[in-house]
Amino acid sequence: ILAAIALPAYQDYTARAQVSEALILADGQKGAVTEYYADKGAFPADNAAAGIAASTAISGKYVASVNIASGVISASMRGQNVAEGVKSAVITLTPSPTAGSTSWACTATKSDKKTALEGKYVPAACR
Repeated sequence: ILAAIALPAYQDYTARAQVSEALILADGQKGAVTEYYADKGAFPADNAAAGIAASTAISGKYVASVNIASGVISASMRGQNVAEGVKSAVITLTPSPTAGSTSWACTATKSDKKTALEGKYVPAACR
């Protein structure tokens, strides 16, 4: 009985940890986007404009790539060797300039980028 309860909870915990890697890698790019905006008055079009590595060069054990498009940072989960509920999920950080700073909105979606990721997998920073 204990295993029937503990195993699903452990699997959910593992999936959340994997998604957290995506948020950490995406979060690391905020500085480059914010700096570009402060200097140019617009958001960078892509990774190269932001002065960061190519999208596939920013990856991890569970994250395939981190991409910047018009200032929006997207971290895409791998499609293999990742928990079933988060395969190919996308964590997106969207900038919004506010009174001398930049605020960020976080969303977590499935691979279609339209369907929200199940709440039990979403990092607390994206809720």
